[in-house]
Parts: sequence; C-alpha cells; structure tokens
Amino acid sequence: MPGENLTRSEAAARAGAVSADSYRVQLDLRGDTTFSSITTLKFSASADQTFVDLIGSVNSILLNGEPVDLSAHADSRIHLTGLKAENELVVDATCSFMNTGEGMHKFVDPVDGETYLYTQFEVADARRVFAVFEQPDLKAEYTFEVTAPSHWKVFSNSPTPEPTPVDDTSSLWEFTPTEKISSYLTAIVAGPYEGSESSLTSSDGRTIPLGVYCRASLAEHLDADEVINITKAGFGFFENEYGHPYPFRKYDQIFVPEFNAGAMENAGAVTITESYVFRSRATGAMIERRAITILHELAHMWFGDLVTMRWWNDLWLNESFAEFMSHLAADEATRWDQAWQTFLSSEKSWAMEADQLASTHPVVSSVTDLEEVWANFDGITYGKGASVLKQLVAYVGRTEFMTGLSEYFSKHSWGNTELSDLLVELEKASDRDLSEWSTLWLEESGVTLARPVITAQGDTMTELVIRQELGNAPRLRPHRMGVGLYDVVDNRLVLRKRVELDVAGEETVVTELAGEKIADIVLLNDGDLAYTKIRLDERSLETAIKHIDTFDDQLARTLLLSAAWDMCRDAELSATSFTELGLRAIETENHPTALRVLLMSVSLAATIYSSPDNRENLIVKVADELFAIADRAEPGSEIQFQVALEAARRAKSDGQLDRLENWLEGKDLPNGFELDTDGRWTVLQGLSAGGRIDEARIEAELAKDSTATGMESAWRARASIPTPEAKEAAFSALIEGGLPNMQQRSALFGFQAGDASVLAPFFPRYLDALSGVWEKQTYEMAQQLATRMFTPSIIGMGTDVEAGLNAWLEEHPDAAPALRRIIIEHGDATRRALAAQTVDSAHNS
Repeated sequence: MPGENLTRSEAAARAGAVSADSYRVQLDLRGDTTFSSITTLKFSASADQTFVDLIGSVNSILLNGEPVDLSAHADSRIHLTGLKAENELVVDATCSFMNTGEGMHKFVDPVDGETYLYTQFEVADARRVFAVFEQPDLKAEYTFEVTAPSHWKVFSNSPTPEPTPVDDTSSLWEFTPTEKISSYLTAIVAGPYEGSESSLTSSDGRTIPLGVYCRASLAEHLDADEVINITKAGFGFFENEYGHPYPFRKYDQIFVPEFNAGAMENAGAVTITESYVFRSRATGAMIERRAITILHELAHMWFGDLVTMRWWNDLWLNESFAEFMSHLAADEATRWDQAWQTFLSSEKSWAMEADQLASTHPVVSSVTDLEEVWANFDGITYGKGASVLKQLVAYVGRTEFMTGLSEYFSKHSWGNTELSDLLVELEKASDRDLSEWSTLWLEESGVTLARPVITAQGDTMTELVIRQELGNAPRLRPHRMGVGLYDVVDNRLVLRKRVELDVAGEETVVTELAGEKIADIVLLNDGDLAYTKIRLDERSLETAIKHIDTFDDQLARTLLLSAAWDMCRDAELSATSFTELGLRAIETENHPTALRVLLMSVSLAATIYSSPDNRENLIVKVADELFAIADRAEPGSEIQFQVALEAARRAKSDGQLDRLENWLEGKDLPNGFELDTDGRWTVLQGLSAGGRIDEARIEAELAKDSTATGMESAWRARASIPTPEAKEAAFSALIEGGLPNMQQRSALFGFQAGDASVLAPFFPRYLDALSGVWEKQTYEMAQQLATRMFTPSIIGMGTDVEAGLNAWLEEHPDAAPALRRIIIEHGDATRRALAAQTVDSAHNS
C-alpha cells in the first residue's frame, strides 16, 4: 500500500488550490483482467500545480491539449504543473479488475459463468477506476459512458439510459450528468442482474423510480417486494422528519456478490451484500438487520450524499446519523418495533467494547490520513456516535432536532460541512448551547461506570446511591438515568417502581427510593437512556441467574444481560456463572438479535474466558444444553433454529458429533427443525472442527452446492479441520494471497477453529508475516488477515501471547498505524482473557 495514502493537510492544500467542475468517464468493461478508462476532468485552479489520483497504468495524459510526459504518473498520483485558471485534463488509462471488494470488483458466477461487476469506492478507491481528485470536499458532476456486453444491465448514479449498440455483442450506455457529489459516492454496477421495479411519489411531487436487483442465479430468492416496502416506508418517514424531499432522481438497490460491508450509500445506486438474498432460511436477526441496513443507506441520501463531510474526521457524522435514524425509522415506521432493543444488544454493546480498548478514540477524532480513516470504521464511529445522538435528541427535543436538520440540509445542499455547521443549526432550533455537550460526548473518549450502593435496615432500603467511576474516561459525565426496582412475584420478574433522575458527579442519591423494600433486582439505566457501563449488586446478580427467564420487560432483560456480559469481560463475574445465566436466558429469548448476541457471548465465555483447566468440560456442557434447548423449543421456532445451528458450531464430545452425523442423514433432528443447504454447511463445519470429516467429504458436499456460497463454505470447512496439515494448507493459502475476499474471510474463520495445541505453532509465523502482508496486499485484505488470523483460543494455553504481541510492537515501531492498532487491540483482548480466566479458575476451585 505504499504511496496510496493521502494526508488531511495534502487534501486541504489541494482543495485550496483547485475546484472540480465535471468529469466525463468512459469505461470499456469488456476486458478479462483489465479495462479501459478515459477521464476528461474540467477544473479551475488558483495555483500553478496540483496532483490527480490514479491507481492503474497510464497510456497518455493531455493537459489543456498538450501532452504530459508519462513520468508525471508516479506513486498513484499524476503530478501536474503549468495550470491555468480553467483546465481540461484527459487521462487515458488501463485499470485492473479486483477480487478484493475494492475499486471495480469482478465476480464470475460459478453457476452459469456470467460476469458481474460493481464498484466500491469508500474510502479512496475511485482512483482504481478513473483519474480523480480523491477527497470528499472536491465535489463535481460525473458523466459516465460505459461499453459492456449488450445482455447486461448497467447502473450508475443517474437514471439508466437506453443502450446504443456498438457491435453485434456490445452496447454503450451514456448516462446523464450526476448531481454534484463526492467521488467516493459514484458507482458503476454492471452484469446480467435481474430484479423488480416500482416507483413512489416524493414529497415535492416527483416520481422516483425504484429498482431492486441481484444476480440471475439468485433471482428466485430475491424478495423484492419486501425490500421495496421497507424502502417506501423509509422514504415517507425520512422526508417527513427531515422536511426535505429526496434529493436524487431514482433509487436502485443492487445486491452484489463478495461485498465486504453490509452496504454502501452510493447516491441513487446503493450496493448491498447479497448475503441479504436468502437462499436458505434466515434468522430473524438477519432479516431485521437487512431492514435496518436498507434504512441506514437510505438515510445517507440526505446525510452524507446531499450534504457531505469536508474530511474524514467527520465520518462519524455520516455513520452515526444514519445508524440513529435507521433504528428510529425501523421502530416507528416498520414492523420491527423493537429496534432499540436491537440497538442495545448489537450496536451499543459493540460501541462500548470498542470504547474500552487502548485504541479508543473520540467520536470526533483528528484522522490525519486515509489509513487512519479505515481504522475508524468501528463501534465508536457507528454505535457510540448513534448512542450520543439519541441522547442529544432527548436533550434538545425531537421537534427541535428535526427542525435544525431541515435547515442544515437547506443551507448546505450539495456542499461539504463540518460538525460546527450542524451544531449551529441545532443550537438555533433548540436555543441550547451545545459546546459543553460536544466536548463531553464527542471530543473525549472512554466510557464511565455506574454502580449501585445500597444501604439497608432489615428488608428496607434506607439509601440507594449511584456511584460513578471513571472507567477509562478522562472525567465523569452527567447522565439522565432510569432506576428500576424489580421483584419476583408469582415466579415472574416484574417492575415495582421506576424513577428517572439526573446523575452527576461521584455520588448521586436516589431520594425517591429511600424507604422502599429491598428489591430482588436493582437495575440502573433502566430504559437505556444513558451511555455508561452499569453494575449489578450481589442480590440482583443472584436473582438474575435464577430468574432471568421470567422477566416481563424485554428491554430491561437485555440491559441486565449486557451488564452481566460486561462484568464477565471485566473479570468481575466468572465465565462459568455467565454461561449459567446465559443458557437460562436463551430458552425464553424471543428477540432475534438479542438471542444472536447472547449465543455469541455464551460461546466466547466458554471458549475464551473460561479457565483452561475447566474449558473442555464447560464447552461440552454448553453444547449439551444447546442441543437440549433445541429439542425442547417450539418446533420450527426462531429459538430452535438459532440454537440448533449454534449447537452444531459448538459440538465437541463424541456424542454431540455423532448426533451431527445423524443430522446430515436426516435423523435425530429436533422436532420441526429442517436442515437446508446453508444449515448443512454449518453442520459440516462443526464436524470438520471436531475432526470427523476430511477434505474428500467436503468436496463431495461442494459438488452438490457448486455456488459461490458453497465455495466459501467449503473453504471454512477445509480450514476448520484440526490437523497440522490442514492448518498449514490454510495458513499458506491465506498468507500467499490470491483468494477472493469472501473466500479469504471464510478460510480465516475456519482457521480459528480447533485445539490450541494445533494452532499455537502458527502464532509466531503469523506475527512474522504481518509486515509483508500489509505491504503487498490491499487494505481490505491485509486488515482481514491481521485481524482474523489471530487465534484467541491459544490465550492462557501455554503460549505467551501477550509477550509475542508486545515484542512485535517493540520491533516494528514504524509499522503502519492501522496495523499497530490491530496488534494493540489483540493485546487488550489477551489481557482481558487472562484476567477472566483467573477469575473463572478461582470460581471453580
């Protein structure tokens, strides 16, 4: 990746020297490994020189009609001198198709041999497709002309034109100019995509065409009507809340193969991972996540696309805003009316875990260069930012918040902004000074902790104090917080009393609860108003472990489980105790996302945070109970479906693996549980990790499912085989590179599976390979490897993981900051696991 970085200071200097007017981009996509790209860029300049970004091979350069020596293209930049007030640059280049999900990604469908292309440009990969000023604040109009096979469909930001034949097999699509947008929001999607079309009327009376598409071989599984219904609900909600009509001329959503993220907010041409096209039964959590993702990208059309951050330090403004608004829309405008429970289970917990790492950063961070941008696509940018926006809405008022937004959109349409531009409008609408709020929540990192301190006389609570601790925050923060008292009544946990108050400083006395009978559970932050860690007192924790399955209030139950999981991660609750609590909760968890997160947490507690001496027994116990829950569950229910698949992933003992073998034969399945195509792969992967099947059996299954998903699943199964030979083959394939992005990701998940004794020898080799991987591979592929080839199961199992990580950091002081950050985070995870293992060992001694 050398030479492809861009610093904030360079971007600011270039923005001060040039102003982009328009691009005409001519692409010929008929090549095998490369494609022709001719860019005509018109721009004004107030300086003599600048540079244009391009990753590719340059054939010719013309500046104002004069040829420029090809040596001007070096290190992914075309250096230009002798600029005039108005300039025209023409760059004829040859660029490469990618298989990493960056730039122009090319995928050949193994089912029918058809080719599918799509672009992914965030953060800075438009330069892999055409010559460009690659920064968000040099907006321009883009006119794309695309030559491709005639039987393809071609999508871009502008409405799709009728193609003109070029020859017997090819056609030309000439798109009209886009609105004024940033380069990372442009898009080309091409191939024989199939789908459905609809339309809606926007708030200003325009007819907005809608399209939903996917690969031809998946079209039978595309529930386009559901996607369109969610989209229409989102349009109505956002236009009403923002007081501003949809800004673009059409809205296509294309489900594309081998996509690295959930989706991308290309203006009017959203790309979405085809994992959301369900060829097998999907969990309720996945179905809900798709809905929220659809709404998230739609929210971006206003916040991010119409009005765009000036530089990537305000990335959070894009992502946090879309995250907040997507959950708000889901909760109020769709059938997913428990979206804030989803947010607590998933996004907020992700945020708080990221905010406790040594690599934590403020929501608004400096972001000095592009490499730092990639590293900040994290739980803080998404989840914490959305959490504090939720608080901000409560602070300034919902109506005032939306009024400020409407004015913000009107004032800054098609422009670039900074945080201050938004705060000005919110202050004006609400008549509140937000400077202190911004400092506390956006400019300082870390998360505080709130702990209940109860003084009692007999069975009466004489005083309840909320004690705040710094955690890893620089200072205590004020909170609006609910406190709930819950009792076991007729074997149900029911709310007796709830109060809401302001919490500030080290100690806050909850005067309203003095004299109350001691509750079975005292729950701080009841209602989930505050962004803070919470703790449970001893009685509350004991009650929860015995009665978590009897909670009437689902949000309170999720909050309690989140608190218990945080206590386990902080070595205040043993992994054994947490698994007991979690397993009891699983059987009655009716919220799909909360169930998914709970299953993951129980798994991590058993496999990473448990005492090494007791781990084998705990893993078998957890899997036994998962099989039993699946057997007891309502036939065909969501709980049965998720738990049965998790049991397959966690199978360890001979008896458990024997049962999985039977499942593949259609025998001994839980009543009502059906093993479909993807379910079979999950079972095969479990058997593979358990050492029950070999590569020949995997290849036989692949022959039955020779799809892209089948190929990815087969890689995971192969890499899961717990033998030195299988791990060596996976390790070599991964380090050498060349696998498509999704196959690499699947192989990495498989590589992590298996006994520590088999994986331990690869740890020093992983560390040795990191620098080379980072230098040779693209950012997406390198960070995948650096993150997922680390195997947490070896922590505490005889390998001094922490020493190895520390030594690497000492020996590589000049490594890329993003890579160092990954290793630092592995160190955090290691220390946390070791502390938790010590507590679990004491619990079981």
